[in-house]
Parts: sequence; C-alpha cells; structure tokens
Amino acid sequence: MAKKRTAHIISHTHWDREWYLPYEKHHVRLVELVDALLDKLEEDPAYKSFYMDGQTIILEDYLQVRPERRERLEKYIQEGRIIIGPWYILQDAFLTSSEANVRNMQIGHQDALQYGTPSKIGYFPDTFGLTGQTPQLMLQAGITNAFFGRGVKPTGFNNTVSDGGYESSFSELLWEGPDGSKVLGILFANWYSNGNEVPVDKQEAADYWQRKLADAEKYASTNQLLYMNGCDHQPIQLDLPEALETARQLYPDTEFIHSTFENYLVAVNQSMDQALSSVKGELRSQRTDGWGTLVNTASARVYLKQMNQLGQAMLEKVAEPLAALAKLTGQAYPHHLFTYAWKTLMQNHPHDSICGCSVDEVHREMVTRFDKSRHVAESIIDSSKAALSDAVDTTGFGKHGKDALPVVVFNTTGWERSGVLTVEVDALRLYFRDGYTLEEAARIVKETDLSGRVLIDAEGTETAYTMEDLGLQFGYDLPDDKFRQPYMCRRVKLTFEAGQVPALGWKTYALVKADATAPTNEANRASMVTGAASMENDRLSVTIAEDGSYTLTDKASGTKYRDLGVYENTGDIGNEYMYKQPNGEAALTTKGLKASIRLIEDTPYRVSFEITHDWQLPASAESKLDEEQRELIYYPERKSGRSKEMVTMTIRTVLSLERSGKGLDVKAAFDNKAKDHRLRALFPTDLEASTHRVDSMFEIAERGNEPAPEWSNPSNAQHQQAFVDVSGVDAGLTVANLGLNEYEVLRDGRNTIAVTLLRAVGELGDWGYFPTPEAQCLGESTVELCLIPHDGNGMNGGAYAAAYQFQVPWTASQTGVHEGAVAPAHAPIRWEAGSELAFSSMKLKPGSDDVMLRWFNMGANETALSLHNASSPYSSDILETQGAVLEANSSGQPSLKVQPYQIVTIGIAGNAN
Repeated sequence: MAKKRTAHIISHTHWDREWYLPYEKHHVRLVELVDALLDKLEEDPAYKSFYMDGQTIILEDYLQVRPERRERLEKYIQEGRIIIGPWYILQDAFLTSSEANVRNMQIGHQDALQYGTPSKIGYFPDTFGLTGQTPQLMLQAGITNAFFGRGVKPTGFNNTVSDGGYESSFSELLWEGPDGSKVLGILFANWYSNGNEVPVDKQEAADYWQRKLADAEKYASTNQLLYMNGCDHQPIQLDLPEALETARQLYPDTEFIHSTFENYLVAVNQSMDQALSSVKGELRSQRTDGWGTLVNTASARVYLKQMNQLGQAMLEKVAEPLAALAKLTGQAYPHHLFTYAWKTLMQNHPHDSICGCSVDEVHREMVTRFDKSRHVAESIIDSSKAALSDAVDTTGFGKHGKDALPVVVFNTTGWERSGVLTVEVDALRLYFRDGYTLEEAARIVKETDLSGRVLIDAEGTETAYTMEDLGLQFGYDLPDDKFRQPYMCRRVKLTFEAGQVPALGWKTYALVKADATAPTNEANRASMVTGAASMENDRLSVTIAEDGSYTLTDKASGTKYRDLGVYENTGDIGNEYMYKQPNGEAALTTKGLKASIRLIEDTPYRVSFEITHDWQLPASAESKLDEEQRELIYYPERKSGRSKEMVTMTIRTVLSLERSGKGLDVKAAFDNKAKDHRLRALFPTDLEASTHRVDSMFEIAERGNEPAPEWSNPSNAQHQQAFVDVSGVDAGLTVANLGLNEYEVLRDGRNTIAVTLLRAVGELGDWGYFPTPEAQCLGESTVELCLIPHDGNGMNGGAYAAAYQFQVPWTASQTGVHEGAVAPAHAPIRWEAGSELAFSSMKLKPGSDDVMLRWFNMGANETALSLHNASSPYSSDILETQGAVLEANSSGQPSLKVQPYQIVTIGIAGNAN
C-alpha cells in the first residue's frame, strides 16, 4: 500500500520593503497585512501559523507605526504561530560583503530573541543566486537547511520557471560548500507562490489541486509536498482553513496540513528513501541559457555599489577594529551605535535595493541611508582614533622642539601595510575661550611660519612628504563636559608614504623643525618618472601609448601586460536586471583614439600621469526602444539599435604608481551624457588559463572562462567583490576594484578582464513597465581600480592581500606631545599565519566585550594560526558562541589548524596587550 502523501501549506508573504513602489507605500500595506494577521490569529485557531519572510525588520517596520500592538505580536511569536528570523533582512548574496552577511545573521538572531525564538531556516526565497560558502555559514549558525528559488534553474519574465534544465533531480538536494559543509537544500521548483490563493469552491479547488499536486510530485523526492501560500506583498488568505477543508474532502488520499518549515523538514527527513543529487559551490544558474540570471544587477546604478562598498569598509574594516582597540585604552565599545549603523546600512541590502532594480524613489532614499550609516561610522572612528592617539607615548618627539606635530597612522587591515595617505593637520590652533578676538586670532594664525619642516617617524627617520597650505580655517571641539569650543587654526594637508605599519596597529610620525633632526636621504630619492609617458618603481614599470592604453611590466618575471585600459562602449537595450546589446552592433573602443597625456604628480613617494579622452558616443537608443518597453517586449527579443545623434564623453584617467606599491592605481572620472549604454575598462592578460578566480563571500571562487553548453546569452558577465584574477603557470594579473561588482573574462583569445564602470538603462524591467530615468546615471562618476601583477599565485604572492587592503581607507589622527601607555609603533593583537589565511574582522562581542577575530582560508590546503599574548582564546562561530579553549603549540602559543576553505572565529576574553 502506497504511503499517504502530505501537502504542507505554509502561509507567508515575501516582503520586499521597497521595489516597484517606494518604501512608505509598501510600509502602509505591511501595516494593513500584519493588522489583518493578528486579528485572524486571535479569531481563528484553525489558522495555525504564518512565516514572517525570514526577516526581523518586518517587526520593526510594523511597530514603528503600531507600537501599541507589540504585546499581541509577542504573544503569537512566543506561541509559535508567527515565526520570525533568522535574518534581519533578506539580503542579496553577491553584492553584500562577507561580514555584512554575518552581521545580518547576528542582528536577526539578537532581535528575534527579544520576542521569542529565531527560526533555524536558511531562507533565500528570491535571492539572485547564492554564494558557495552559504552552507558553512548556515551550519555555523545552527541551521542545517537552505530554502531557495534561484540558482539551479531557469527563471524568466515575471518569475516564470521552466520545466527543464534543473541541476538537481528533485526539489530536494544536498548542497555542499567548498569546505565540505552540507545542508539539505529545498528548491522552490514551482516558485515560492505555488500554494497561493487556494480556492474554497469545490470545482475551482478540484482543478487547482489536480494541477498543483502533479506539479509538486514532478520534482519531490518524497511524499511530502511543499506549498507556499503567498507571494510578493501578498495579503494573507483569510479563508485558508476553509480552503484546506475543501481540499481534504476532495482528496482523502492526501493529508493537507497548515504547516511550518520545521514540521515539513522533519517529515521530509523521515520519508527520505532515495539518494539526492549533490550540488557543490556557487548557485548562479550556470546550467541555464543565461538570460534570466539577473546578474547585470551587479552593474545597475553603480553609484549605489560604490556607496555600499565604502559604507561596509568604514564599519567592518575601520570603525569596528578601531573601537575594539580603543576599548583596550578604557573607552567603552559602542555596541548600540554599531547596531544602529549596521541596521541602517543593511536596510539597503535587500536584493531589489542594493541590486539597483527598483523605481527611482527607492534609490534616492537609499543614498540618504548610506550617508546616515557612514556618518555614524565616522563618529565612532573619530572618537576611537582620538582615544588611541591620546594613549600613544609621543614624548620622543618633544626633543625636536615645541612646535612638533605628531600624527598617528592606523592600519586596520590584517596585513602589514605601506602606502600613501593624506591627513589634515592644524599647525596652530587658537581657541576663542582664551580671549582672542576674531581679528587677533586670524592675524596670528595667518602669520604662522610653516617653512623648514620635515616629517620623521619615532626613530627619527625622515620621510618624504608634500604639504598643501589650506590657510585660515574655522573649527570647533564638542567636549563631553563643556559647551562647544570654537577656534581658528592654520591647517595644512600632508601627503606621505607610511611604511610598514603593523597589522591592526599604528605608527607615529611628526612634523618637526628641520634643524632639530639629522636629515636622511629618504626625502631625496630619485624620481620614478622614466620618460615623457612612463614610470617605474622597484616592482613595476608602466609605459603609456598615444591612445591612452598602457603596458604594465612585472619586473620580477618580465611579464608584460599590453593594451591595458582601453575603454569599450556598447548599447544596452535591456533593463536594470539584465544587459542586452543591440543585435549586430559592433562595440566602440578607445583603441587608436589619440589621448592627451601629461605628468601631474612627481614626488619621491608617488608618480601620476593623467590621460584624457574626448570620445564621441551615440546619445541614446533609437526611439523604437521606448515602444518595445511600453509593449513589454521581453528584452532578449528587442530590435532597437542606437541613435545617430552623438554626444561627447570626456574620460579623465589618472594612473598612479607608489614607491612601495604592488599595483598600479587607476582612477577614472567621466561625465555621462549618453543613455542606454554600457562602459567597460578592458585589461587583456594574454595568459593561458581555462578558469579564473574571483573574490566572493569568504571565498576565492574558481569559475570557468567558458560557460556551460546551455548558455546562449552572448554575455557571460559575473559578480565580484574585491577583485578578479586570471593566472597562468608563472604569471597572473589581479584587478581590484572599489564597488565595481560586475566583470567578464572575455572569450577573445586574450583572456581579457572586462570591468563594468557604468550601465545606463531606462526601465526597471520584470513584470511590467516601470520607467526609471535616474538609472541612466547621467552626470559625473568616478571609479577606482588597482592592477596587481604576480607570479601566478595571487594568494601566496600577496596580490590578494594587496587587493583586500585596497578596499580599506587609511586612518590617521593628529595628537600632541604627551606621555602614553603604548609605544609609537605597536600592534596589540598579533598572530602568525600562512599566506592562505585572509583576515576578515575584529569586533567586540555584545555582553562580554570579548575580542572576536575572524579569518578564512582562501586555499585548498590546511594551514596553521597561532596567537601571541592572548589570554585563553577560544574557538567560536559566526554567532560568537564560546567554544573550546585553543591548545598551545610547541612554542607555547595558542594555535589551531585551519582546514581548507574554513571560516574561523576566535574569541579572546579580557585585555590583550
């Protein structure tokens, strides 16, 4: 006798906070939905439960308007009828940083615990593909499953799903991460709305369930069938209990349950009697035709991605480590401010937000949120660096005269760092509280003599610098115990190269009178300019051609990378989701277009050349595109070309080579006057390689240069985080970026790395016509990259570490000459590790203020990590659970073995020194 099948109906709504409507219009609908849900749960015990879309921010959004209903909300959460968490928001997987994904899980759990118990469901209903390390993150959060809709199947217009082309035999599968972590994957094979609007009428219900039961059984590996009763912004189905009663009468051979994910998983595991397909690594719909992957959201509204990269870096790579270090001086760690800043930033991380695929009003509000989060981060940074610099012993500079101006330079990355930075310093400051009149203060400040000064470190070694006099400036202090303190000052901008600043540490410099120190030759080193359009340092040489392209030579290996920096432009008749080049169009490039080239900086620490192109581009697409958009022509089938009218795009590119630099810095600025097009920078590698490597979430993912046979889209663009790398046997080129999340390795015989700098389109796309004129990104833009050659192993050769450091801004703080508890050059947290380990974060744990440190293994080999001067460090996970104390190695240092691709978190109780 066949086992009775069970239909698990799970009520939910997929809540995009903002998308085709601005946030507040969705917000109003959310309040109405939750009001109705609370009333239904109170009135009808047959309505069993509701899944709150996996994100706790829904509770915040509701209670912001309905604070008086918190008690009712808590009641049903604690009864298990409203199921919340585990996330704070449903984030995009590829466009949010590794640590942002961790904070999302941490804050989601913290918030859920205020109401009840967080669900342990790895919920990704509409995420635009999933990163390979997701299984490991799920297991570290105590989650053994992942429910998802995209990544292993074709998905088309208006979220239609195909009957074929799946990478799994069933809707249930085993998903394995690169480290071997495995979770049960549940694919929404018929989408997360396959149980939506269940009919009560018997005839309608008979037709509905005949179709729906067959659809689910087509893919299910067991007799446990999953039905998702809801969809995007779907109001709850008030008559669901009656509809299920009708279904029971019609199909007595089927058990219909108003179920939960937890109950469904128990039933599936108990019923499983056959082997499941195993899918390993990233889920990017690799085995599809490539037209519905939504990958080009990585280049929609690039300005948002740049703001996000900066916001994430300021929080996780600067503010958190500085605040953790400042705690060692006695300053309180501002957990509350970090939570607020992270929440504000993460409100921009849902896929329809950070992907840039919403209406214009949504993205205008995002800009404000980015600013708000960054302002909080900057406030924490200012407070932390002031506390730290006040604790640094700078008395050694006092012997150089009373006018010494110490500056503490902080390295908040996980590797020793050298590089050029700029800091503003007040050479003289006069407070009005001391009785100065405005006229007197201005006169004294303007008469300050700035001549005859040198920059030295604590050892007295002179460092080359340049000084820009910013003149008379007004400023003010905001003391903790007094009213604001205004002043007048003489401010200067110092630019210099800091050398060998320790990881998670600092190094102190001071501007002093020249006659008070013995000069060295450091400030008089030979120029790095080698010709009218060429430059070199100890590692690299650069030669610029007449058309503005350039050749980069790795001096250690002699490898030359030619024709770098050519710009490519094509039409784009797609939408915010996907790129579509007009049929038969030939790409325009700056190859052969004469450029203006001039030297703009020649200092002992850095050389910069400016390259200017004046480029004629089509002004827009043909008018036919507007017709096709209004008629909802599926974008791959559009016929529009580009207009005959031309506009000028001026691109100003600055190439900079630092004396200690491992890479060539590239900064380009342009004023976009064209519509419906894509701009890319091309970097041919001419290396033989069938695969390439790319930075992703806690992983250097390896991807094939050739797509799968099913892939019919001419474009093979992909996501990146910090960098993409093409490597041959003994040479490689890493291209790092700041917020440029789309690249493609071209199938052009040269393995060219193409990085998207701008994509300008005029509509949202998807299920209707939503014009988005601001997505044309008209106006000024600036982009930054760094080209880092290496010996073919970017991990062991340090190229990947340099690419990660490129993401992190330098931090510096002026201080006075004073005693302090710490040395002028110092790193409180020290460790030893192989080159395979990449440092990810340093923060303090809420409740205990334990120092939490995280690394991940970039490679396929086991490596070791040992800590110095750490009191009883313990192993942990992404939820910062306290685990076993680390054992000591043969040298007596706490250590652990880090497995291939493993993410490791270590906690340290008490003070480090």
